[in-house]
Amino acid sequence: MHTTYLRDLLHLHWPKVVVGIGLAFLTIQESKAQGTGYVRRHLEFYDDKPIHYGFLFAMPVTRFNIQRSDQYLQGSDSLYLIQSPRKAAFRVGVIANAYLSEHFDLRTTPGISLYARSVDYRFTGGSTRPETRESTWIEIPVLLKYKSTRRVNTRMYLLAGMTLGIETNVKRSRANGPSGSRLDTQTTDLTLDYGVGFEQFFEFFKFSPELRFSHGMVNLLRPTDSTSGLGLNRLTSHAVTLYINFE
Repeated sequence: MHTTYLRDLLHLHWPKVVVGIGLAFLTIQESKAQGTGYVRRHLEFYDDKPIHYGFLFAMPVTRFNIQRSDQYLQGSDSLYLIQSPRKAAFRVGVIANAYLSEHFDLRTTPGISLYARSVDYRFTGGSTRPETRESTWIEIPVLLKYKSTRRVNTRMYLLAGMTLGIETNVKRSRANGPSGSRLDTQTTDLTLDYGVGFEQFFEFFKFSPELRFSHGMVNLLRPTDSTSGLGLNRLTSHAVTLYINFE
């Protein structure tokens, strides 16, 4: 039986927290506008330009989604638990945003991500064995963005799309020799992404915090003859990422 942690329960409420903060922020801005009479509208003609560019910093929290094999169900080798703990990561990238209509944009945010996903094995004798995959990925999302009507200098948005990921620091010989005893994974990934954020317009730039969820669609497990994939049938990526965007 898996252990339930309090932080896991809190983790489920991230979307509600972000939406609540965004709505509260909008309410405060609207109240200020009504109370003072006039509020300067920054970057008033921002949406008249067909393409905008920017940069981003992001903090993913990532792990593997695990599908266990029949070998695990049979209790082979006294193995009683396989889990993938959440790991913090880092991402930096650029933004290209194309205007489609008053409420829709086409968006891409290619970037470089540093990951350290792991699979932890626990045995009945009390011993544990972590299998960690440290890797660098180039990730290229294609996203459709829906934006609300702008209220003075603020507006909310939703986005959804897909991301192609390619691992860059691949060691071709890692599945041979002594390294063959380590967990091995595929070097390409495809994820389904969706998220929510809000935009704050300032005098010279637009600031956009965003929360995005990514669910892997590719089985990343690379079968080997070693014990590194013991009890595993399928590994897919999963990430919850806080983006800090500047355009």
